[in-house]
Amino acid sequence: MPRIGVFALQGDVREHLAALTSLGADAFPVRRPTELAQCDGLVLPGGESTTMIKLAATFDLLEPLRERVRDGMAAFGTCAGMILLADRLLDAAEGQQTIGGIDMTVRRNAFGRQVDSFEGALDVVGVAGPVPGVFIRAPWAEEVGPGVEVLAEARGHAVAVRQGPLLATAFHPEVDGDGRLHRLFLDGLATA
Repeated sequence: MPRIGVFALQGDVREHLAALTSLGADAFPVRRPTELAQCDGLVLPGGESTTMIKLAATFDLLEPLRERVRDGMAAFGTCAGMILLADRLLDAAEGQQTIGGIDMTVRRNAFGRQVDSFEGALDVVGVAGPVPGVFIRAPWAEEVGPGVEVLAEARGHAVAVRQGPLLATAFHPEVDGDGRLHRLFLDGLATA
């Protein structure tokens, strides 16, 4: 059974823990480097990316996160988590950092403000049937490198990507109870 941590300093922590647990993963919150060291994989949830990165630095978790991702730990970022896994940002807050790992340029709040949030069915490579996409102040991948596979698009923009053991979505698969994207992440661990 894989041990999957969920970055738990801010964001949709409970929802991801519930989704992972329902699929048989040993899921637990990660707030410290010692907890991160116990992970086979990590979920970076939706939330507020600037706050998340500041808290990671404050709790001495930022560099260990970067190191684990560089060393090949599997990670799944949703919404703000997609921003955190991007190597490059557009419309970033001044001085905003990322964990990095996916060769992509992500535009923060690309689909607009909170009032512009929307839902829509998405075709996702590797997942049978349409997946519910819940977009809340969502980013998109403006540009991806040659090693990045685009798994889904919405309104002409990449909203789900994969590079090696890293998976990222611009939407919130944890809020709809579907579980198939969490399964895709867990299945990737099993084949790694």
